[in-house]
This record gives sequence, structure tokens and C-alpha cells, in this order.
Amino acid sequence: MELKHLFSPRKIGDVQIKNRIVRSATYEGMANKGHVSEELINLYTELARGGTGLIITGALAVDETAAASPTQPFIYSDDYIEGQKRLVKAVHDASDVKIAAQIVHPGRQGFHPKYPNVAPSPVKEPLLNKVPKELTGDEIRSIIKKFVDASRRVYECDYDMVQLHGGHGYLLSNFISPYTNRRSDDYGGDIRKRTRILIDIYNLIRDEIGKKFPITIKLQTRDEVPGGLTLDEAVEVAEIVINAGYDSIEPTGGIAESRLTTKNPLPGKFIKTPDDENYLLSTAKTLKPIMKNCSLMLMGGIKRPESAEKFLQENVADFISMCRPLIYEPDLPNRWKNGDHTPAYCTSCNGCGVNVFRGTLHCVTKKKLESEKKE
Repeated sequence: MELKHLFSPRKIGDVQIKNRIVRSATYEGMANKGHVSEELINLYTELARGGTGLIITGALAVDETAAASPTQPFIYSDDYIEGQKRLVKAVHDASDVKIAAQIVHPGRQGFHPKYPNVAPSPVKEPLLNKVPKELTGDEIRSIIKKFVDASRRVYECDYDMVQLHGGHGYLLSNFISPYTNRRSDDYGGDIRKRTRILIDIYNLIRDEIGKKFPITIKLQTRDEVPGGLTLDEAVEVAEIVINAGYDSIEPTGGIAESRLTTKNPLPGKFIKTPDDENYLLSTAKTLKPIMKNCSLMLMGGIKRPESAEKFLQENVADFISMCRPLIYEPDLPNRWKNGDHTPAYCTSCNGCGVNVFRGTLHCVTKKKLESEKKE
């Protein structure tokens, strides 16, 4: 099968991407007290040389009080710009790939040892056994400014675009979810008020850095917990976000505690058969008709180039977003482009997700195979 669409160019906003393959963000655990390390630069230059069209970095912390770990990259101060500039330059020098910085506030799922977790409402997080502090209106406006300042720094670092992390139970998704947002002020209540934070951030970023820099979002579409965000409500959220002017949406789902109530929660679903693959396809099919000038990145267990090509050909998605397959083989796009269309070697064991907080990002299966070969 000819992969005509998968390896054709397409724009996000005004930025041309050489193909439709996106490396979806994941935590790397390679920063040095929040600063970019050589290990981190090497990770991204290897991805760049592997043929990916757009790389989205692991999430950069926008707030000192909410940074998950010293091994997470930080962007809450100008002190981190120099290292981020080096990373972006190395990626651009390695290939004609584009790179986006993902920025995040963890909200009620934070791990900071010193500062309390915060959220729109004080809804207990059962895995951490913590009740987050309820944000005041002034604190919400302060966090909005932190996202805007972080986006300005991303722009100054020469990134090609920015992605807000609005999924997986982190702060921005806490606001849009009726489960974690039970406020009755301007940032809670009906769906438009719960989405307001996303619109305020977008508008202020535009005021700060202009109209040409693409602003994208990883957007929660369902929480997978009782009383949480559903796809029907997520469509309304997406419409509000699209009308505001966001350039791309990467739909996602699941929050940390969904593993307590759901057999195969998102994110991190275990994929054992072809039927388990493409688990966000129905979400993409629901959202795509309303996308207008906003592109859709389809993620969720895609490992077969024929499937990726089909989704693009049928206009289910504009880009194919992958993460775990590119951990195993960063050169997967080049392999597919050069005619080897066998599925990604990733076995979906989820070991990379389970073990990343115990060390740096790596493929457990690949490392085991390489160790056995040496023996």
C-alpha cells in the first residue's frame, strides 16, 4: 500500500509539517534540576533524524510550586530559556522536523513535596490520598498568566508551536470536568464557564506573541470516572476551543484515578490485539466534522502504517500521533517511508510508562532484548 497521505506535507496554522507523523508528548525524566541536559537533547535529535514530522516535547512545568520532579523540564523562569534554545537548535539542525513545547500544570495530580496540590474544587484524589486546595479567583488568574509567560518563553526559544496540556487529569482538564470542577463563579458551572480558562489563556497568548505562532491543545474528551467528562460534553468544549482559534487538537482521555474504576483506562491502555488498537478512533470520528480550520491529531495505539494511511485518506484525522512506538524505534517513520510497512515493534507492554518515574524514558522490551543479545 502506498503511504501517499502519511508522507505528504500539511500545515498547522502557518507552520508546514513535512509529513503527518507526530511524536506525542511523554515524560522523559532527563532534565537536570529543570534544565535541559545533553541526554535530553540526544533523545530529541535521535527522534528528529528518525523521520518524524512534528515532535511534541514532554511537558514543561509552568509553575515552580507545581513542578513534578527536578528531572522534569521547567519553563517558569527565563533561567531555562538558554537550555531550551540549545535543544530546539539541535533538533532543527538534525533534520527539517518541527518541534512543539508542551506546557503543563499538574493540578490535583501534582507530586511537589513542598507545596500543596491545587484544583478548581477540593475533590479528593484517591491515588495520592490528597484533597487539593481550592483555587481562588486571583490564583486562577495568576496561573493563567503563568501559562501565557511560559508560552512567550517557548516562542523566544524558537519552538515552532506550543501545546497546552489539557488532558489526563491535570489542571486544565480539571477545569473542564464536572467531576473536578464544582465551582459557581466565572470559572465553574456550565460548560462555557468551565472552558473559560482555556479561552483566557489563548487570548492572552495571542496578545503577547501575535497571530502566526500556532497554539495547540491536548484536550480531554472523557474522564472514565463516574460523574466525569463525557464525549458529548467534550464536543461542546472542542467547539468552544475551535471557535476561539486554537490551531490543532489532540484528543485524549482518562485521568489517573480512572484505573480504579475502568478495566482499560486511558491513557496507558494495554494493547494486545489489533482490536485494541486505535482506541480513540471513535472520538476522532465524532470531533472531525466540527474541526473547521483546526487540525486533528489522532493518537491512541496506532501501530500499523496501513491504518494510519486509511484514517488520513478518509479524513478521520489530519495527523497521526504516536508515542510508545517511537520509544522503541525512533526511526520508525523512516522505516515506513523506505518501504518496510511491518507494524511498529512496540509490544504495548506499557513498561515505559510504568518505569519512567524510576529512571529515564526507555523501552523496557528493547533494553531486555539488547541485554540478552550481549549475553
